[in-house]
Amino acid sequence: MEKEKLDRINFLARKSKETELSPEEKAEQATLRGEYLAEIRMSFGSMLDHTVIQQPDGTKIPLKKSTKQKH
Repeated sequence: MEKEKLDRINFLARKSKETELSPEEKAEQATLRGEYLAEIRMSFGSMLDHTVIQQPDGTKIPLKKSTKQKH
């Protein structure tokens, strides 16, 4: 995420602690947070895709995607 967007997220968070955000600012904050979370999830998923578990005998087993459904 670009530094300007992160700075804006932080600015809106600080401002919301001091005063009430306008409806436009609240919508912008929600949009920016959604973008940020999507990037974090994508990055974390990529990290897990490249993670392996090493067994005591030295074999390496890659993590598999979970088949559990989200509720």
